[in-house]
Amino acid sequence: MQQESAALAGRGDTAAAIAELSALIGERLSTAAAVREQHGKDLTWHAGHPPDAVAFARSTEEVARIVAICARHRVPVIAYGTGTSLEGHIEALRGGVTIDLAGMDAILEVNAADLDCRVQAGVTRSRLNAELRDTGLFFPIDPGADASLGGMAATRASGTNAVRYGTMREAVLGLTGVTADGQVGRTGGGARKSAAGYDLTRLFVGSEGTLGIITEVQLRLWGIPEAISAAACSFASLAGAVDTVIATIQAGVPIARIELLDEVQVRACNRHSGLDLPETPTLFFEFHGSGAGVAEQVEFVGEIAGEHGGAGFRWASRTEERNRLWAARHAAFWACRELRPGAEARATDVCVPISRLAECILATRADIDAEKLLGPIVGHVGDGNFHVTFLIDPNDPGEAERAEAVSDRMVRRALAMGGTCTGEHGVGYGKMAYVEAEHPEGVVLMRKLKRALDPDDILNPGKVIRLD
Repeated sequence: MQQESAALAGRGDTAAAIAELSALIGERLSTAAAVREQHGKDLTWHAGHPPDAVAFARSTEEVARIVAICARHRVPVIAYGTGTSLEGHIEALRGGVTIDLAGMDAILEVNAADLDCRVQAGVTRSRLNAELRDTGLFFPIDPGADASLGGMAATRASGTNAVRYGTMREAVLGLTGVTADGQVGRTGGGARKSAAGYDLTRLFVGSEGTLGIITEVQLRLWGIPEAISAAACSFASLAGAVDTVIATIQAGVPIARIELLDEVQVRACNRHSGLDLPETPTLFFEFHGSGAGVAEQVEFVGEIAGEHGGAGFRWASRTEERNRLWAARHAAFWACRELRPGAEARATDVCVPISRLAECILATRADIDAEKLLGPIVGHVGDGNFHVTFLIDPNDPGEAERAEAVSDRMVRRALAMGGTCTGEHGVGYGKMAYVEAEHPEGVVLMRKLKRALDPDDILNPGKVIRLD
């Protein structure tokens, strides 16, 4: 194991913790610079902050022992899944030890009759669905990245199916986690509802590793629909596309997916994924249900789209065609980056009540254009959530400042509309100030919870809320 003495200089407690951890897990503790740097940087513009060491865990019990050692020496601990976060969740702002959970990748049980399963935190969503294929069940929560399920629970992940199937908040039935003192706790269970005590599962879902480290997750599953049909529809204007979304949701259509790509995002996806869509604002739809039910949904939504300038429905009923369409949507972030090679990607998102969606998106698009920035818009608009990926010249401070100003106005506009500063990306350290603006009273209670459960502030410190 390569030792990086410079990183440990003057940090006696950290050095002592690393010595104990090395004795515990041997070569699965690394202080190599490349490994540390990989585990201290997310996918976007946030500056990297590598930990002092990375521990590759293999079990809940091992995570508990690692955390207990770090707690004894008051050394920060950061959980790591696949590293696909966007708001600085995994950066080791105060050094410490990152626990890599990718090796905890066992599917522990699948209960087909109860429509649930239990998995270790390192299992990815794509692997779970591959394992479920022969059962007639699937897990629908699908953020663009092939994220780990533990990470998805920790960040309350969402995705293209959220408009029908909800987010990780609804999908997690229970979990196993390790608290700041190294104790193992289990919450929830197989029951679909409970009135017994505090809802500890929901406390940890979305806590971003600041209250505990999730090591196992019990998940709700769904049956694969009898009929699935997908389509892309182009619009003459961004307003027409967004108004179609609003009308569809307000009409109560049980649509499974309804995704917006503005003309800039469509151009990026065409280039990256080999599509040939008209480079105008576009909606991707998917309908689930019985054959008759899907046909009825398709006809009704087609009429709504036509009333708002939609044309050229391209249907994808075969599995291969649908997979190609949604693979392109899931690769939208990487497609954006190819629009401007060498640029830094600054991704942000907000979520607003569906009635304010058109106003918020159109104002944001106008703001981006007025500042002469490159910033594609894409969104899970069926639930009012949309994203902007600013592509910034790293050598142009003025461009970065303009992007920061547009992003700030976008978030504050969403808050003024009764929305949230993040519908999906989470807080990390990138949006802490907005949490205080959104929940000025609630953040006081959040601080009390954090101090009660993690009095020494060792679990992912510097994230979600400020303690001082």
